[in-house]
Amino acid sequence: MVKAEEPSIENAFNVAQVRLINNSYTRVLGEALLFGYQNERALAEALFEAPFVVISHDVASDPVFNYGNQMALSLFEVTWAELVSLPSRLSAESVVQEERSDLLERVKKDGFIADYHGIRVSKTGRRFHIDKAIVWNLFDDLGTYQGQAACFKEWRFLD
Repeated sequence: MVKAEEPSIENAFNVAQVRLINNSYTRVLGEALLFGYQNERALAEALFEAPFVVISHDVASDPVFNYGNQMALSLFEVTWAELVSLPSRLSAESVVQEERSDLLERVKKDGFIADYHGIRVSKTGRRFHIDKAIVWNLFDDLGTYQGQAACFKEWRFLD
């Protein structure tokens, strides 16, 4: 599997993954993740620099993160290279793995949830509580399942 490059001007801020994230969000929730951008590159840059977390993972049997905006990188205390090598299950403590699996299955079945809350952990072990997260399925324009994404604005550190 090819790892995505860190979003930058040179790669149009990973516009293809942002298109997938934004279009899937719009299809499922009936509104855009961000509004008012003249082109996809501007949207991709704005999403990377947004003041809320946006993160996605792929369709592997043990899904790996394939996108995270700057806020996600900061919150999870990882570099881009570390994020896109990290199985998404490792963002949750081992004691809540069953809860996390149930959440992902619920999203697969229902298309999205808009009320997720739970505890996640950064690379350094710093625990934080997420509140009011939206988690949704990613489908390309042909209807092929491409993974899941999440966004949230509310979190608090527990340490």
